[in-house]
Amino acid sequence: MNFPGKIAVMGGGSWATALAKLLLRNCESITWYMRRPDRIEDFIRLGHNPAYLTDVEFDTNRIFFSSDINEACASCDTLLLVMPSPYFKSHLDKLTVDISSKAIVSAVKGIVPDDNELVTDYMASHYGVDPANMLVIGGPCHAEEVALDRPSYLTIGCEDKQRAEAFAKCLASQNAHTITSADVTGIEYAAVLKNVYGIAAGIVHGMKRGDNFLAMLASNCIREMRDFLDVAAPAERRICESVYLGDLLVTAYSRFSRNHNFGSMIGNGYSVKAARMEMEQTAEGYYGTKCMHDINMRYKVEMPILDGVYDILYRGTSPAKAISRMSKNFL
Repeated sequence: MNFPGKIAVMGGGSWATALAKLLLRNCESITWYMRRPDRIEDFIRLGHNPAYLTDVEFDTNRIFFSSDINEACASCDTLLLVMPSPYFKSHLDKLTVDISSKAIVSAVKGIVPDDNELVTDYMASHYGVDPANMLVIGGPCHAEEVALDRPSYLTIGCEDKQRAEAFAKCLASQNAHTITSADVTGIEYAAVLKNVYGIAAGIVHGMKRGDNFLAMLASNCIREMRDFLDVAAPAERRICESVYLGDLLVTAYSRFSRNHNFGSMIGNGYSVKAARMEMEQTAEGYYGTKCMHDINMRYKVEMPILDGVYDILYRGTSPAKAISRMSKNFL
């Protein structure tokens, strides 16, 4: 196969829609798996995703839609996974075709719940996919800014540099800039942790702690991320690179950040339950916080910010108490 071959976009949300837009600038056609047939019907009728990034128009003649995950996977060579992490397993549980020889690209910015596995590890252990055939996508890149044709930055991670560069070309455009990296595991963990830290930033914003405090929080978040990655995914990396620091900053500060907005509601006095109900889209950091807390039980890295967010979300600790406690460790 001449990689990437035929590409299937697996998922129907805003991030899937943004990546499909980028792919169709460079590919003749794509397959697009969406769980709901009614969404597909509306998409074809309207010429855009009826639920997400509705301003982005598509030539639907260049898209083969399917609500059958087995049909989509069987017909393509490369599967771009863009499902929200909480629903990842429920989608793949319907899979019966052999995908062990497929190339897998994970744009899932989360851990597989319950299993507490990175997506690439889960695909290797449950579906027999060769790690050499797996890639990951990191930011900083908000789907909404792709839709607005604003400059966006993507890091494509893969053990095989040639594969990373080949897939990067599929996404690159005048406003979509691509970088490649071999740090697959580091990129995956960083994508989860930045969502946790986005919630922390939102909480302190909602509490009106001010820009000085938020800057201290962000600088300590990147230090905490570095400490965890050095233990859990040892590699030569520069933590100031865009896929680590840049993605953390955009998640912590941007109005498009679901995790920041979720945290801001909690900082403003919402209960965790009420904030979750108010959110129209999934704040993956809510699930990622528990997963990373459980994973760090194994690594035992000192992570007061992760622990503080976990205490707020899962132990009912007041934001004021948790933030005060974690700030005592700021450097």
